[in-house]
Amino acid sequence: YVRRTARSGGIEGGISTGSLLLVRAFMKPLATLNRPVLATVDVVSKEATISFKERTDVTAVPAMGVVAETMVALVLAGEALRKFGGDSVAEFVRNAEASSSSVHEAPSGAQD
Repeated sequence: YVRRTARSGGIEGGISTGSLLLVRAFMKPLATLNRPVLATVDVVSKEATISFKERTDVTAVPAMGVVAETMVALVLAGEALRKFGGDSVAEFVRNAEASSSSVHEAPSGAQD
């Protein structure tokens, strides 16, 4: 099957299409209080008070990208270990190369 697009992100039904793996990740907005309106309690004096203005961490989005990329790498590494196994790196490489050489024709992926 020839794919005209890569809208599946390179994975269909949990199986690689041979295309580049594309991941779209999202994160919810970080909580912030721009003006003190939230009723709360001062833990030291035990008296009711109003919350203070709180800023958000604007650097969380780039950090999320690093975490997401690392998690994708860990999941893919785990699946590679499950597929090819081995008790050493040399055995893993041997198994992966044997599997690769047994594939006669690569699946036709979408044009990038």
